[in-house]
Amino acid sequence: MTAPDHIIVGSGINALVCAAMLGAKGAKVLVLERNDRIGGCMRTEEITAPGFVHDVMATTFVLFITSPAYAALGKDLARHGLEFCHTATPTGVLRPDGSHAVLTTDRAANIAALNAIASGDGDRHGGDVGDIERNAGLLFGLLGGSLWSYPTTKLLAGEAWRRGPRNLAAFMGEALVPARGWLETAYKSEPVRALWAPWVLHAGLGPEDAFSGQIAKVIAFALEAAGAPIVKGGAKNLLAAFEALIRERGGEIRVSADVASIVVTGGRATGVRLASGETLTAKKSVICSVTPTQLYSRLLGKDAPAAATEATLKYRYGKGNFQIHYALNKPPAWRGGEGLDKVALLHLTPGLDGVSKACNEVVRGLLPEVPTICVGQPHALDPSRCPEGKAILWLQLPEAPRHIKGDAVGKLEAPADGRWTEALREAYADRVEAILANHIDGFRGSVIARRAYSPADLEAMNINLVGGDPYGGSSTIDQSFLWRPFKASRNHQTAIQGLYHIGASTHPGAGLGGGSGFLLAGRL
Repeated sequence: MTAPDHIIVGSGINALVCAAMLGAKGAKVLVLERNDRIGGCMRTEEITAPGFVHDVMATTFVLFITSPAYAALGKDLARHGLEFCHTATPTGVLRPDGSHAVLTTDRAANIAALNAIASGDGDRHGGDVGDIERNAGLLFGLLGGSLWSYPTTKLLAGEAWRRGPRNLAAFMGEALVPARGWLETAYKSEPVRALWAPWVLHAGLGPEDAFSGQIAKVIAFALEAAGAPIVKGGAKNLLAAFEALIRERGGEIRVSADVASIVVTGGRATGVRLASGETLTAKKSVICSVTPTQLYSRLLGKDAPAAATEATLKYRYGKGNFQIHYALNKPPAWRGGEGLDKVALLHLTPGLDGVSKACNEVVRGLLPEVPTICVGQPHALDPSRCPEGKAILWLQLPEAPRHIKGDAVGKLEAPADGRWTEALREAYADRVEAILANHIDGFRGSVIARRAYSPADLEAMNINLVGGDPYGGSSTIDQSFLWRPFKASRNHQTAIQGLYHIGASTHPGAGLGGGSGFLLAGRL
């Protein structure tokens, strides 16, 4: 391959979307990945027992199938073997007392079911998701569009004209309400509040954070509209489809190609230098799908603009993640109600206060007493993931300390250096398993194998998961939208000509929507 037009550093969802989109316009793209495989947070392996196929990190693709990137690339990816598996019950919650709530992809059924739990709660749900639907143009224009752009200016001007400036300001103010404020004023039932409280964690927020109420409503709308799909056969098949499409469009992908630095010549990014010493030249641009720490500290070093270096020092990373995977000799028999075995993502939590308590403990560096547990049941959507009659569980704990100061229970001893150890990882996994076993009849007897990953393990697999943070940095309002990653950021530009920044640390933020890669490719 001659010198490419664009070199993309990293191979997560944003990098792959960007490469495929640029290739469609005839640009020659080279994707460089430091690991021995592409995918970023998408990885599929048999990590527990032979025949049990696990998505090790990310597994649910509702943000992708509802994205502009999928609208543009979906048919071509399907040609290369991409297929999704669905369930009619994308999410639910199960509380310690057995009370529960389940969301389906049928709005009328959801309204009826939630009204049955508490009169009026179903009607309120219909109103909340209906509001998202009615305001979709504005909301998704801001959530997914280039904010410093004429189209966004035109969108806001049009909304101000249509609604009136004061009403538009009121709408923006309402969007800043924390999830606690929304849930406690809108819903009577604790199970219904508990249904939505954990979802703010999947946006890198807590229930007391500004904007968490609005993002929870957006998630509720998306899950009801599109479910919680997984890739048939594992996320590896999405990666294989992307790789085939990028190569079909003239692109090249290199793995085990660790970029050590960006080459800057005359104030312009002209290529990269690999750890092997090889230098690669780009005709038009270098695009980095990395964190600010990686970009400005490791890759640019002395060439980093002073303002960006200073901003990187102030950039905050969020809570770590903890993952547990199980191979089971039979599907779980949930205590609490029929149909829970078909739910794609089931949260185990005491409720809104439980989520808040666990979040607060993690922010203070403590191992939560009762963590919020998200239980994925991939076998219920895709039976090909495991042998017939068996099951797999995918557990994500979105509240885990990056640096451990202590244990909220006082039973597990924090290492002197605050770092996760194998022994502490397994002891904490035992705490989680005890909660899980209280909800599933005969659970421990059904376990074939267990595999746990601490935040440190996740960072070891992907250096962009700083401290196990899968969201590329804290997603609080001061590090989102116009201010992501920095207060002076402008879309995906950097202060160095020909150097662009995409990925979870940039707008539109984390998730598997591929938004930043799509937006930059459209601009370039």
